[in-house]
Amino acid sequence: MKQKTAVEVLKALAQDTRLAIYRLLVQAGPEGLAVGEVAGRLNLPSPTLTSHLNVLRRANLVRDTREGRSIRCRADYARMNALLGFLTENCCDGDVAACAPACTPRPKRRSSP
Repeated sequence: MKQKTAVEVLKALAQDTRLAIYRLLVQAGPEGLAVGEVAGRLNLPSPTLTSHLNVLRRANLVRDTREGRSIRCRADYARMNALLGFLTENCCDGDVAACAPACTPRPKRRSSP
């Protein structure tokens, strides 16, 4: 990722609501969430959500697909990983042992029987 692109991506995330939307979609995993579900979970009016999603789409952080009458949004993990790679490419002056992994997913909790 080039620096100019990284600045645009970071600019899209540099707003409380957009960051909350993006984090929710990242947490949802590859299956993503329906737009209505995002609105409900974050208590956002539809026009507000649409406006913020458009900014995230323009930064290529979010992809969506139509499923019947609804739209499902997904985080673009390749874009996220490219940004993380850009931010950490010279981490610890090249001492890989000194740098912990940038993103270690937490294991899913098992539900009780």
